Amino acid sequence: MPRLVLGSDATRLSVVIVTYNSATAIAASLPPLVAQLVEGDELIVVDNAPGAMVIPNPHNHGFSAGANLGARQASGDLLLFLNPDATPAAGFARAIRRPLTEEPSWAAWMGLVTAESGRIVNTNGGVVHFTAIAWAGEAGAPAPGTVDGPREVGFVSGACLAVPRATWERVGGFAEDFFMYHEDVDLSLRLRLGGGRLGIEPSAIVDHDYEFAKGLAKWRYLERNRWATILRTYPGVLLALLAPALVATEIALVVLAAANGWAPQKLRASGETIVALPRLLRQRRAIQASRAISPLEFVRWLTPDLDSAFLGRVATLGALRAALRGYWALVLLALRIAPRRP
Repeated sequence: MPRLVLGSDATRLSVVIVTYNSATAIAASLPPLVAQLVEGDELIVVDNAPGAMVIPNPHNHGFSAGANLGARQASGDLLLFLNPDATPAAGFARAIRRPLTEEPSWAAWMGLVTAESGRIVNTNGGVVHFTAIAWAGEAGAPAPGTVDGPREVGFVSGACLAVPRATWERVGGFAEDFFMYHEDVDLSLRLRLGGGRLGIEPSAIVDHDYEFAKGLAKWRYLERNRWATILRTYPGVLLALLAPALVATEIALVVLAAANGWAPQKLRASGETIVALPRLLRQRRAIQASRAISPLEFVRWLTPDLDSAFLGRVATLGALRAALRGYWALVLLALRIAPRRP
């Protein structure tokens, strides 16, 4: 993997970029990034594309494994994961370091991710529904959306994700079995389980050449990894309380998948989840053993509202919203009276 090192600085930044047939993207994104790096920073590019000019990773094991491989080569104090098609704005590299000293309780943070040359928001903080359906906050809104300063978020986006290297090593990095999609949600929830907070530094701006549609296979990964995240990170009492809602969600998603042409991907995701159960439960035991917060504290950043623009009009129907909020209110009530560490 190409590795560029530039000397020494108080906060040494290691930028990790995972590429796959991304020559055009990095031709645009790397020059503005490299121009902002200072002495002590390093740039690590992990190329997952067989047949590329440089092939340090001859097989495509996905974003998660590629990012972990790059992180293992890093020596900086702060790891920064950037998508190859995310182009930093002026002042980005300086701004992304700021929370390391100004927000010491943050376990990880993200920059403001825009799209269409900075015209709209791509994400200004991830949002997680209690069913673990997750989406980019305020996607499509005029940039910068409602963010006017550093604040906490539901999850940090893998498009621009900063985490102290010591924290990354403690939590074990991304879940490599995910291959791609939802690994940032899983990492965020594991950091939260350990008592960490998650935030956004909106003065650190990258513009993302983003397109939601990535083929039908994307639905398979999203659904498989959503369930992996639930099974790995949700405290036991929360799983029990959400069981009826999770079953209802499965039925609704099967109907939705059939109507929109991705039923085979949904069924494959369900089958892969069942096959992976022994592994997921082993991982769950290890993750839950390190939990430092109560289930009630864990759910603080989960939402009952399905406000994503990508979920369609049905998700915002008044009756459904009322039902989800009512259900969630009962879950919160039960968690308030439950033992602290069930």
